[in-house]
Parts: sequence; C-alpha cells; structure tokens
Amino acid sequence: MKFEILKDKIDTLLLQKNTIGIKLQAICDLLEREILHYDWVGFYFKNGDKNELKLAQYTGEETEHTIIPFGKGICGQVAVTNKNFVVQDVSEQENYISCGWKVKSEIVIPIFVNEENVGQIDIDSHTANIFSADDEEFLEFICKKVAKIL
Repeated sequence: MKFEILKDKIDTLLLQKNTIGIKLQAICDLLEREILHYDWVGFYFKNGDKNELKLAQYTGEETEHTIIPFGKGICGQVAVTNKNFVVQDVSEQENYISCGWKVKSEIVIPIFVNEENVGQIDIDSHTANIFSADDEEFLEFICKKVAKIL
C-alpha cells in the first residue's frame, strides 16, 4: 500500500540533519506530490500564548488564512476539541473557513507534545468524500513522528 511506502519516506525525511522547518516543508511537498487527492497540505501551530493558530509550512495554493482563531473553521475547532476532524463535504459545515472554491473536503489531525495540542496537519482536497480511515491513520502516524522532533 502506498501509505506504508510513504511512512518509510517520512521516517527518512525526519532523520535528515535539517531544521524542523525544512523537514516539515519536505513532508508537505511529499504528501502533495505523492497522494493525488491531497491538493493542499500544511501545518498550523499554536501562536505563542494566543488562542490562535499560525500557518507554518505548506504546499499548495496560497491562503489568506495565516492566522486562525481557536474555534473558527475546521482547524480552529480541532485546536479546541483536541480531536481529529474529517469533513467529507465542506459545504455541509456551518463553521467552515473557505480557502478556495475548489476545496470540497478537509481533514485535520492534531499534534500533541507532552499531551498538549501544539498544532496540526491540515489537508484540503478538491474531491468530495475522498478521505478514508487509512488517510486518518496515516496522518496520525505523521503527527506522532512530527511531535518527536518539536
């Protein structure tokens, strides 16, 4: 399965002697390139002591959503609930921040360091109803690996 091969590639990327930022960018680039339904891949992290997320590394179309208040949109909700959020059809979400008319579905997985939600990986797809339990498990794997380098 493709996810198993990508897990090995993620492990290799994280072992390289690069900065955290370079490693995170490499993960974004790899996922967007290798998984056809990952059209935008990015990391958001808690912005200091503020109750907001700040966009870090990403791959895909530029977004104006570089700061997201806790509770706002899918990412902001994950910051509050500390739970994965899979949205198969963004048009059905009332508390959704539109990143572009092409986005049809989104998955956001939190990153925990010492049991604290410090950030998340956010994936947008131009295809509705595309994310599976395999996507969720794979992204959880990535978040656990990323947490170890933070």
